[in-house]
Amino acid sequence: MTERHALLTAWETGFDWSPSRDVVYADAHVDEAEQVTYAARAWESPIVESPFAATELIPSWNARTPAGTWLHVEGRVADESGWTPWFTFARWAEDDPAGESPITRTTVRDQHFDSGHVETDTWLAASGHGFDRWQLRLTALAIPRHEIAWPTVTLVAGAASRFDITADEPTSAPGVGRGHEVEVPPHSQRLHVDTFPAWDNGGQSWCSPTSTTMLLEHWGHAPGREEVAWVGHAVDPEVVHGVRRVFDRSYGGAGNWAFNTAYAGARGLRAYVTRLRDLTEAEAFLAAGVPLVVSVTFGEDELDGAGYDTNGHLLTIIGFTPEGDVVSNDPNSHRVASNDHVRAVYRRDQFERVWLGSDGGLAYVMHPTRMALPTPPAEANWV
Repeated sequence: MTERHALLTAWETGFDWSPSRDVVYADAHVDEAEQVTYAARAWESPIVESPFAATELIPSWNARTPAGTWLHVEGRVADESGWTPWFTFARWAEDDPAGESPITRTTVRDQHFDSGHVETDTWLAASGHGFDRWQLRLTALAIPRHEIAWPTVTLVAGAASRFDITADEPTSAPGVGRGHEVEVPPHSQRLHVDTFPAWDNGGQSWCSPTSTTMLLEHWGHAPGREEVAWVGHAVDPEVVHGVRRVFDRSYGGAGNWAFNTAYAGARGLRAYVTRLRDLTEAEAFLAAGVPLVVSVTFGEDELDGAGYDTNGHLLTIIGFTPEGDVVSNDPNSHRVASNDHVRAVYRRDQFERVWLGSDGGLAYVMHPTRMALPTPPAEANWV
């Protein structure tokens, strides 16, 4: 077996905010936006030392941003040559300027350094480089007023990983997840094709928020009727609401991993992004009653029964057959605009290959705080 290193570090207490200098920011996505001065305070994570030379870092956060406030999420990494400058993972608020946010939710392009670069919501090391230390920083920003209702943060996490998986590696053997299936409400992104085109041309690209919505609804944390009334129609408006709350203006899509888990976190779930090593780790979650959202990439002949190909697609794992094959609520629903076509069963060997790729199995872990997770491995990629 080639390299499969992943280590998740999370903080859920000890957010001791320090006063910071005021920050002047003009919304990068509003024409002729005026500069606004924000009061600021910051929290820095402890420096995390990695036992392996990591090549990827994915941040997560669970937070609420009251009206007039937002978060600046940053990171930095180090190797034997020293630290990178602080780079931006996100300028984030749970709402948008049409609601209560003073800024447009966005990532930042063109952050390149000798040792790596930021790819949307992820730090990727340059070829031949790795990092052995990393750190996150959150800056809470607010329009100054007599009494400020600052953002509240309940979780910050970072998933550091190093994977190098070859295509000829054997498929994992079925394990504790066999025969377990969680009842997750199905939603098809195809019902929204060509609607709300300002958000990445509509539902044909809304796999991530559709999958996130399925898990929110399963756990009883989906938006209610009044919250989704603005959508203006009754065809799964919860999905459209999710798109609005995860859309990344710079990226131009609703598939930002960290923004999806942040949306779930803002709705009361404990949520983060991580990498899993194979389907036996996914089975542990399903055996504990916790469905997952995962990312896959495949050609049309690489996943029997899917009926499409993709350069990147998010879907759920909701169970395993008694034989160990994967049961999924796939929001692309075989390209049929119907919730009745969402559930699918995929061959274990094929699914594991198109999920793991060479970089490991990306997963959204979303669950109520009261829900116990399975015991993690020694090199813990979940907590």
